[in-house]
This record gives sequence, C-alpha cells and structure tokens, in this order.
Amino acid sequence: MHWLANNEDGIINLASLQLDIVGFLAILGEGSVLANAQVSTLSRWIFLPRLIPAPQALMRPTRPLVLEPVPGTVSGIFSGNYRDNINHVGNIVCDANNLATFSVRVVAIKRVGEQPMKSKTVAPLTFVLFVGFGLSAGLLALSIQQKDGMSIVATCLLSLLSSLIGLANKWTLHLPKRKMKQGKVPRGDVVIRYPKGSFLVVRCDEDVARELYFAPAEIDYLLKHAPAYRILSLVGTMMLMGGVICLANAQIQVQIAWAGAYMILGSAYWIVAALPGKLHWDTSCYQVQNECLSDSNMQKKGFPSENSTFTQALWKAIVVTKNTSWVNKSDACPDTNAWREWLSAARACSKDVRLATKEKAAGVKTWDVPDWDPQRYLTELLNEQAQTDLKTQGAACVEEV
Repeated sequence: MHWLANNEDGIINLASLQLDIVGFLAILGEGSVLANAQVSTLSRWIFLPRLIPAPQALMRPTRPLVLEPVPGTVSGIFSGNYRDNINHVGNIVCDANNLATFSVRVVAIKRVGEQPMKSKTVAPLTFVLFVGFGLSAGLLALSIQQKDGMSIVATCLLSLLSSLIGLANKWTLHLPKRKMKQGKVPRGDVVIRYPKGSFLVVRCDEDVARELYFAPAEIDYLLKHAPAYRILSLVGTMMLMGGVICLANAQIQVQIAWAGAYMILGSAYWIVAALPGKLHWDTSCYQVQNECLSDSNMQKKGFPSENSTFTQALWKAIVVTKNTSWVNKSDACPDTNAWREWLSAARACSKDVRLATKEKAAGVKTWDVPDWDPQRYLTELLNEQAQTDLKTQGAACVEEV
C-alpha cells in the first residue's frame, strides 16, 4: 500500500480518502433507483425518513406525466381501437412481454370491485425502505456515540432529504372510466403483438380494455404546483450537497460505517430492480384467468402455444379471435395479394372453432386448433404470386421490345 502514501515517510493519510469513499458511494446506483421510481413514489411509505442511494435521480427538473409504456401494438378486435404501444398498467396486470418468440397466450380479465390499482403495502420495495430507515437510525446512534457533529448533521440532512423527495413526487393513479353507460357497446377483446412476434389475446369487456390499454392513465401528484416542485428540488439539491460535504469532514471510523451502509443499500436496490415489476403492484382489482389452445405447453407459465414461425403464431391468434380486421390495422402482415388470400382462408377456417370438448387441465378453458397448415398454404400462395409476377414482367418486356 506504499503507493497510497502522500508524504516522504510513506505513511498513509486516511483523511485523503474520505471524500472519495463516501462522496461517490452516496451518488452511485441511479439506474437501480429509477427502475422502480414511479411505483415507489406511489407508496405511502415514501415519506419515511431514510437513506437512499443516488437521491439526485428523483430530483428531476420536471416530473413524468405518464407511466412509461412498453413496446408493442394493441388492437381492438371488435372496437377498432388501436395503440402503437402498451400501457404500463396493462402490461403489469398481464406481464406477457417475456413470452418466447412466436408464442401465443390467451387470458380473460375481469374487474373485481371498485378499489383502485395501487402499490403493494408489503413488497420488496417496502423492505429496502425499512433497510434505509434502519441504517439511518444506526448511523445516527453511532454518530452520537462518537460525538461526531458533522456525521450527525449529514445523517439528518440525507435522511430528511428522502421525505422531501417523497413530498415532491407522491402521486395517485387514476384509471379512466367510461362515463356514458347507456346503449350497447362491442366487446373490448384485444390482441397485443410484441416485438418478438408473440401474441397475447385478452378477452374482456370494453371498460377493462379502456382502463388497461387504450385510455391514458392519469398521474395525480400530491404537489400540483410545478414551481413549488422545482423549489423543493432546489432545496433537496442543497441538502444533498451539504450532506456530502459534512460526510467528508466526519471521523474516519464513522465514514467507514457510512461506506458500508451505502454498499448495503446499493446492493439491495440493485436486487429489487432486477425483480419483475408485478411484485411491487397490487393488481387484486383485476382477475386474470388463463386460457389455452389445444397445443399449448401446460408446463409453462400462462400456458403459451409455442410455434416455430410468425405465420403459425398469427394463425393461432386468429383461431381465438375469429377475426382478421385487427391484423390489417396493426400491420401484422404485408399487404399483398398472397397475404390477403391467406387471411381470407384463415378467417374461414377459424369460423367453426369452438371450445375443445375436453379441457387440457381442470378449470382451464381450451380452444381447439383446426387441422390446417397455415405455413404450407402461405408458401403455395407466395409461389403462385411469384410466378404471376414473373409472367407479368416477361409480358411487359416483350411489349417494350
């Protein structure tokens, strides 16, 4: 360790390491904090004074107005609605974005009661909040025992900073509802196509489809005045800088404890950020019932129907929907003569599809897949179209000559 020495006698001056150790650890981990920032600020525990890694991640110049959407397309089978992304809430309720390539999953979603969707009271995020509170209390006690005034001030500033951030970012989720209840409306069934070529068929009524997939969720902040939020962010920034400066002047023994605390916190937040997002949300207001196709893999979550090509997956989705208008609206296939003929044949073959006479598992609704080879039929159509195009091109060349 001789290279750490900063004097002629070769003695290590630990004071020269103080700012490097604690200052950097206090602001590291921004990605893991932002991963669950929105659901964490939805919780009532957000006001708890505690230590958090990278608090500057939550002191942004402006607050988000919508929940972050998920890539994919959502098409109403009967309503004609269309979205070029998937609402965050809808994706949380039925997390199918991890479906294998060219898989098809079928679910039925119903609204249960009138309670709103919210964050879970007891969840992994709650655990890390109390870890931060415990570490804050322990460091305050250690600072008092060591009679270290700088560490006491730093503990108060950095712990109360989390409460200030909570006040500035606390929000409530409001899902839009259909106000006009008179008259009949079409069913709200939707087909969700993910970038990997997988499909999720959701069977639901129009109210559920509107809440989860088509109408934007409203973020209602507790602190509505934007200038007031910016003032709080400025105050929080000053508190963060003051806390880091105080830590740089604390005793080395206390600084080591601070470094260990931030290492524990950073690891805890990283682990929580790696968990599925659904673990942090209370989705009990929606009942999700898995259904399956006659060739579904019952050993996997959600009973997906696994396929080797996109054409086969598209055919399985049409089997359940018995409709192809959503295919054209979502650009799920090319608009060519061959594909138009294929869609017409697929729609005709799916008209007689009914529930299987024998369910694959007890209580699981099963859709019977007809004995039709969609891939072979499409290949024949594409070959015919290629030959027709060649003849047309040849005739055009002869006319030019």
